[in-house]
Amino acid sequence: MTLHTIEPEQRTAAKVVGFIYVIAIATSMFAELYARGPLIVRGDAMQTAINIAASERLFRISTVIHLITFASDAVLAVALYVILKRINKNVALLAAFWRLADCSILAVIMLSDFAVLRLLSGADYLRAFDTQQLQALARLFISVQAAGFQIGFVFLGLGSTLFSWLWLKSRYIPRALAAWGIFSSLVLAFGTLAIMLFPSLGVVGLTYMAPMFFASSLS
Repeated sequence: MTLHTIEPEQRTAAKVVGFIYVIAIATSMFAELYARGPLIVRGDAMQTAINIAASERLFRISTVIHLITFASDAVLAVALYVILKRINKNVALLAAFWRLADCSILAVIMLSDFAVLRLLSGADYLRAFDTQQLQALARLFISVQAAGFQIGFVFLGLGSTLFSWLWLKSRYIPRALAAWGIFSSLVLAFGTLAIMLFPSLGVVGLTYMAPMFFASSLS
C-alpha cells in the first residue's frame, strides 16, 4: 500500500476546498430555492412571466448568485488539482479541465436570463410581438437554460469521476467515501445523458443527483 505524504500547499488547497464547498452550497441553494425557484411555474408561461416581471430584482439576484457560484466552482477545481496532481498529474489536469468546462458552460448559459428580462421589459421594439408570444419566448429561453445546465452536468460528472478516482488512489480519505464519489459522479454524468436521449426519463426530476450532493465535497 502506497501512502502519499501531504505537502503544505495541499493542506492549504484542502482548506480552500472546504471553504468553497460551503459557500457554493449556500449560494446555489439560495439562488434556486429562494430567489429563482418560486418564480418559475411549471407548464404556465404566463404566470412565470408575470412572476419574473413583478420580481425582476430577485431574478437578477439569482443570476448574479449563480455566476458567483460558478466562479467559486472554478476555484474549487484548481484547488482539487493542487491536492491530487501528485497522484497522477495528467488525470488531475483532465479532471480540472472538465470541471472548468462545466463552469464555463453554466456561466455562458446564464445569458438566457438577460434574454428573458429583455423579452419582458416592454421595450418599444418588442411591439411586433403580442404579450402571449413574448411570454412564450421568455419561457423558451428558460427551457434552453435548463438544457444548458444538463450539458454542464455531464462535464461536472466526468470531472468529478476522475477526481474521485484520484482520491481513491491517494488514500487521503476513506476508500469507501472515494468509491461513493465515483459512483455518484457516474450516475450524474450518465443519468444526464440518458435524460438527453430519452426525455421521458425527466420525470425523475433531480433525484438522480442526490448521491452527488452528498459526495460533492470530494469533487
